[in-house]
Formats: sequence, structure tokens, C-alpha cells
Amino acid sequence: QVQLVESGGGLVQPGGSLRLSCTASGNIFSKNTVGWYRQAPGKQRELVASISALGATWYIDLKGRFTISRENAKNMAFLQMRGLKPEDSAVYYCTLGSLVAVRAGTSKYWGQGTQVTVSS
Repeated sequence: QVQLVESGGGLVQPGGSLRLSCTASGNIFSKNTVGWYRQAPGKQRELVASISALGATWYIDLKGRFTISRENAKNMAFLQMRGLKPEDSAVYYCTLGSLVAVRAGTSKYWGQGTQVTVSS
């Protein structure tokens, strides 16, 4: 059974930084793509960044403010967020699956989410 647990969210002022973590159980982590999604109230869930099993990364247009990484030996993935803006406020979810499934939002494994609030 695979479980994903996010952590690291919180309240931060505009311009601040946060580092989200996603910890996976099980033994499939290193073979699969990790994605970070976010969903703000009243908006559709959107893929923010993904990192494949081989380390290839993809981002929405964030002007380089976010960096996704992974540490397979620890079954962990990270989303470093800098220069945060109020419009970045959302619940952030990590997901694990094939590259196609993560990009489509149809991957089987999802975390419970962590709230990020950017406000002064």
C-alpha cells in the first residue's frame, strides 16, 4: 500500500519562501513520476510541477520561482517555493504515478494536501 504525506505548508508573507515535502511509503517511489498540484477555492486543480523517475522536470509558468526535486533514497520529493504571491495560496497535493497519469491528474496515489496561505 502506498501512502503520500505532505508537510511544510503554512502562512507566509508575500515574497516569502516555503519548502513543501512529500513522503511516500512503499517501494514504488523511485520508479515513478512525482507531481505537485494545487487547488485554490473555486478554482480547478492545476499541475504546478512534476519530476520523472529519471529527474526530468516540468513547470507551469512560474518565472522560476518554484523548484521541484526528489530524494529517492528517502522516498521523498520537495517543492521549494520562493517569491510567493497571494495567488499562490492553495492546498498543495503531491501525487505519484506514471508520467502520463501525473500530467493528466489521473494517478492513483495522492496525499491529503497541505495548505499554503500567502498573505500580509
